[in-house]
Amino acid sequence: MSDISVSADQRAIERGSFTGNAKEYFGIWIVNILLTIITIGIYSAWAKVRRKRYFNGNTVLAGRAFGYHATGGQIFKGRLIAFAFIVISQLVGLIHPFLVFLPLILLMIFFPWLITRSIRFNARVTSYRNVRFDFVGTAGGAFVSILLGGLVALFSFGILAPLASRWANRYIFSNLRYGDRPFTADPKIGALYRVWIIPAIMVVIGSVVVGFFGIAAFAANSAMLEDETTAMVTALASLYIGLFGTFLVYGLAGVVYRTGVRNVVISSMLLDGKHDLHSDLHRGRYLWIVISNLIVTVFTFGLMRPWAAVREARYTVERTAIRFNGDVGEVLSSMEATGAAVSAEYMDMEGFEFGF
Repeated sequence: MSDISVSADQRAIERGSFTGNAKEYFGIWIVNILLTIITIGIYSAWAKVRRKRYFNGNTVLAGRAFGYHATGGQIFKGRLIAFAFIVISQLVGLIHPFLVFLPLILLMIFFPWLITRSIRFNARVTSYRNVRFDFVGTAGGAFVSILLGGLVALFSFGILAPLASRWANRYIFSNLRYGDRPFTADPKIGALYRVWIIPAIMVVIGSVVVGFFGIAAFAANSAMLEDETTAMVTALASLYIGLFGTFLVYGLAGVVYRTGVRNVVISSMLLDGKHDLHSDLHRGRYLWIVISNLIVTVFTFGLMRPWAAVREARYTVERTAIRFNGDVGEVLSSMEATGAAVSAEYMDMEGFEFGF
């Protein structure tokens, strides 16, 4: 997004800012952890609301923060439904072996509806300048773009992942609304493949290296050991090391890929057909933040998690911007005036959050 800094219309560009800090969030985080433990996980729904309100309330654009209006009860209902589905699935499987696949079939049928409902709920409980967001996508669209798209990426061994990313993100963001103003997203497949190349190379090289060392260690240890039990333990250890290495490689490649996709997708978006969004996360920098956050969190037994979360949020928010076509104050005031009536419909909205 280097071209943004030299644009003649630089005055109309608004970058996000994050005003939270680790000390403040630590107080919220530690209380959430303690109450979740004491209530055997029940309070986690309310903990999520407190966390989202803090991060939304400290995400600022053009001098105004975002809002989050869900309640713990709404999120808890969704989790109860998910828990009930799991319990019933297990009971059905015990009744008759042939019924064990029934819950999976039902999940595949209702999964697109759950995705759509969850995205709509999260959009409608989020606001900016007293105007709520909305999502108008259909379950059929979710089935094609997310479910089928995910299967296409899986069965092509990731080769068609950029195509699946295009389908999913066009579906989600082109059905997003800010009050009565629509968003559009049209990420180009060529741009998505360009950000796919480095993660693909990481996966190939990483898989070859991990596989080579795993097989070599297994073969060497098996050749030296005559004791069958010890050989089996060594083989399992080598297998676990190989699996850990594979997950590590895929995890790092996934972070690099998702960061690139975020830049491409957000930079292709328009609000109301004329206000363009931008994202310029540096993939190397963001990968370092993720890795160092993980290391610090692990070695402090989780106590530095609030610092890590605030650090990541600040970087992603500050590397996101919108260029308004016109005077910023007039544009936002116009959106606020026309969007308030639409948003009023969601003020007392009941709904469920499924976490998708």
